Amino acid sequence: MRIPYELTLGWRYTRAGRATRRNGFISFISMVSMLGISLGVAALIIVLSVMNGFQKEVRDRMLGVVSHIEIYGPGGGVLPDVNRTIAESRKNPQVLGSAPFVATQSLLAHGEDMRGAIVRGIDPAQEPQVTDVAAAARTTLAKLQPGAFGVVLGAELARSLGVREGDPVTLIAPGGQVTPAGVVPRLKQMTVVGTFDSGHYEYDSGLLMLNIEDAQRIFRLEGPTGVRLKLKDLNRARDVAAELQGHLSGEFVIRDWTRQNRTWFAAVQLEKRMMFIILTLIVAVAAFNLVSTLVMTVTDKRADIAILRTLGASPRSIMGIFVVQGAAVGVIGTLAGLLGGLLIAMNIDVIVPALEHLLNASFLPRDIYLISRMPSDPQSNDIVPIALISLVLAFVATLYPSWRASQVNPAEALRYE
Repeated sequence: MRIPYELTLGWRYTRAGRATRRNGFISFISMVSMLGISLGVAALIIVLSVMNGFQKEVRDRMLGVVSHIEIYGPGGGVLPDVNRTIAESRKNPQVLGSAPFVATQSLLAHGEDMRGAIVRGIDPAQEPQVTDVAAAARTTLAKLQPGAFGVVLGAELARSLGVREGDPVTLIAPGGQVTPAGVVPRLKQMTVVGTFDSGHYEYDSGLLMLNIEDAQRIFRLEGPTGVRLKLKDLNRARDVAAELQGHLSGEFVIRDWTRQNRTWFAAVQLEKRMMFIILTLIVAVAAFNLVSTLVMTVTDKRADIAILRTLGASPRSIMGIFVVQGAAVGVIGTLAGLLGGLLIAMNIDVIVPALEHLLNASFLPRDIYLISRMPSDPQSNDIVPIALISLVLAFVATLYPSWRASQVNPAEALRYE
């Protein structure tokens, strides 16, 4: 099979041809352009992979406590028929587990210390179906017997109150009791039967769980205030919530996990988008360095271009030679960047600890950040656009110098040769 001479000459010019000082400089500029493209592509892949890793880590820890979908009664009141709601929800093929709950807020006191807390009344037998924390703390939650008024506290909440298993705490319910002396807060002394650690500070510092029957007695409710659901595919939570809204009998308020933490996820997506734009500019600068490289090459090869034209080469063929040269630099730089970026992103859990040991520093101190290790999650929907953008920018950068080469006048170029 005959290889087109445009490819042969384009690749030869990429390697700078004769070993002259001028060609050596052009070859050096080509290598700098190639290195710039590869570094830009690698930086994009590494940064976006780390951001994906952080998002996935925080999301998984968050969903260890928060269910995928929560169904509330109208106006935030008691569900009229919780058993029917659960049965109808379980008909959806995406629903794996369900559990009723009571949710409210209160104050928790121990001695002179007092903290605000989110109170969650749960069924210890069904709760492990919907949250990973409950599944991991199944033995602890089994201690929440109805009528015993025991509580399981988040580890940070227990630490801030200075309580341990077996210590008494006082739950102060909202909506005090009216007496002839005025409104008196409703207090209930309870016993700490255990703690849980979800790895998410917001919940570890402000969530307590008790038996759902005890919660109904303390807050004077006739039943659960909602139902929690776990899905097969958490990414379909919004679609499943919309399906349930149309199929459940009655009026309900249905919230999926993306809406419960909408502000946080929106901020992460905006930050990721801005980082993508900023780092793409690095690739763009490196790609457009090809313009200066190719312009110098065209100037140096004017005599060669003129000879090719006199031998019958068309302007289109001349343009193709220099497009091949620029595209070769772009393709090699992009592939090198993809390889290097993926190698670092996939081994960042080894590279970062090695750097911390070498520099005797901690990039993510445990007492400051939620996550103490550098996570990474390379995703194809980030990597493919990065590669395509890099290749397109490199190709666009070749158009002007290539067109300029095609316009060389053979007579003018050979006049002084």
